[in-house]
Amino acid sequence: MSLGDTVDTLTSKHHDLEEAIEQEEARPHPDDIEIASLKKKKLRIKDELAAMGAS
Repeated sequence: MSLGDTVDTLTSKHHDLEEAIEQEEARPHPDDIEIASLKKKKLRIKDELAAMGAS
């Protein structure tokens, strides 16, 4: 897998997590623990993307 493919995959996952967060927040009784977990995963991906850009 090339660097470009990896970046595309991570970007897609980041976008999917953003959508999942928005869906959870739109529920009548959002699960704060689930939202926090999704946000942590999203941040890890963002950090990984940033590290790839810095190399």
